[in-house]
Amino acid sequence: MAASLISVASGFPTLAQDRPDLSVAVAALPPTLEPADQLGNVSVRITYSMFDTLIRRDFLSSPNGDGAKLVPSLAQSWRRIDDRTLEIKLRPEVKFHNGEIMTADDVAFTFSPERLSGANAVMKQGPAYFGILEKVEVIDPLTVRFTTKNPDPVLEQRLASWAAWIVNKKDWLEHANGKFPKFPVGTGPFKLSEYKQDQSVKLVAFDDYFGGRPTAASVTFSNVPEQATRIAGLVSGEFDIATNIAPDQIDQINSYPDVEARSVVLGNVHTLVYNTQNPVIKDKRVRQAMNLAIDRQLLVEALWNGKAVVPKSHQFPEYGALYNENRAGLVYDPEKAKRLLKEAGYKGEVIHYATHAAYYLNAVPAAQAIMEMWKAVGINGQLNIVENVDQVSGDARGVITNSNTIRYPDPAGGLWNLWGPYNKIQMTKDWQPTEFNELGEKLDRTTDIAQRREVFQKMLDVWEDEAPGTILYQPLETYGVNKSVEWKPYTSYYMDLRPYNLSFGAKR
Repeated sequence: MAASLISVASGFPTLAQDRPDLSVAVAALPPTLEPADQLGNVSVRITYSMFDTLIRRDFLSSPNGDGAKLVPSLAQSWRRIDDRTLEIKLRPEVKFHNGEIMTADDVAFTFSPERLSGANAVMKQGPAYFGILEKVEVIDPLTVRFTTKNPDPVLEQRLASWAAWIVNKKDWLEHANGKFPKFPVGTGPFKLSEYKQDQSVKLVAFDDYFGGRPTAASVTFSNVPEQATRIAGLVSGEFDIATNIAPDQIDQINSYPDVEARSVVLGNVHTLVYNTQNPVIKDKRVRQAMNLAIDRQLLVEALWNGKAVVPKSHQFPEYGALYNENRAGLVYDPEKAKRLLKEAGYKGEVIHYATHAAYYLNAVPAAQAIMEMWKAVGINGQLNIVENVDQVSGDARGVITNSNTIRYPDPAGGLWNLWGPYNKIQMTKDWQPTEFNELGEKLDRTTDIAQRREVFQKMLDVWEDEAPGTILYQPLETYGVNKSVEWKPYTSYYMDLRPYNLSFGAKR
């Protein structure tokens, strides 16, 4: 594909010379910067500094970068009118990157059924986040009221999370071209200057940012697929931050005087997704055997130096009272796997396993190890390294690599959001569950904590039994960083470059 160049620098003020230009080496770049279209890890690390939500999750409220405290952002305040209604007071005089002043009309449009919340929304994943909405009303230019179809105990968390970034209505509609604009306008601390497809994305400081003057003059995200090249560029000073560093490179990076490794275990899991319609693995006993044959702790030790985490099924401690610490979840039992394969009548047919070479750190070595684990129980796996797993089809679509990031600290922002009817797993018909979806709808409608816990545990039971995929581990995300860059990574893939989380020490 030929690289395309989009430049939107005209009309920008001259960059101040008292601030440095930040350079970030990444393993991949997104095809668009529409924040509700591109929700993968390579996208949100860029768009998080271009767009704001009404309410912000303060990751820095915990020293580990996993805080869940909610604080004002574009919303100046909010209040519950009843269990279905939330009223938001907007911060006055907030500017979009195009100079427009944000109003309640922009907010209502952002969450409108046509764009985000309706069953036929342009943003196809939007209903997974905001299908719960019945209406969003403009009360006055700085007041907007959200009403949900049923009582929603996590609406505030939704509004602080993925897909909730506010766009400028006028600009969005002018550039939609019958679908949606690739580069909509936000309110964040940085705005788009230049987009070179598959090469780089350059953002420049938006000095009218309501959260304070950005501390960098610009940020350039460069596409550098090879880890060794990212590290070499970091050490030479070409890059200030390098993403997706393997654990076995941490000591090497820390051996240099001017750079260091900064790591965090992500609120994310690397997963495998199984095409339950594929005739070789249509019998759930085969899929269960595939899961039982994987020694996840061995993968953690061999690939992550013991620093990744195997969770207790598709649940996380951030869920609070809904988390079941006694659940077993991800069991390694090769003997049971052999029995299930025999019961299912599996005859050694090829099971195709597709993965991208560089999108997920350690994806290929993990896949190679899993091939051996499957072979040990009699599964005939074939590894296919492809450019885009989403384009794999037919008999070759058996197993594909994926990842699940906790959108907000609740099962509705985890298992239900990521495996429900509005996520690509069900939209591509890899899995079409009935009971799971019924339970998920109940989870969204239930406010009682004990009842929600019971519903969630039943959802986990169904997910584990039907085995439409599996979790491998929560990866360790390591960044190589120039020591002069004072910046803290979060347990999300967000790269937060707002003034409170980015400053510079000694001159580089």
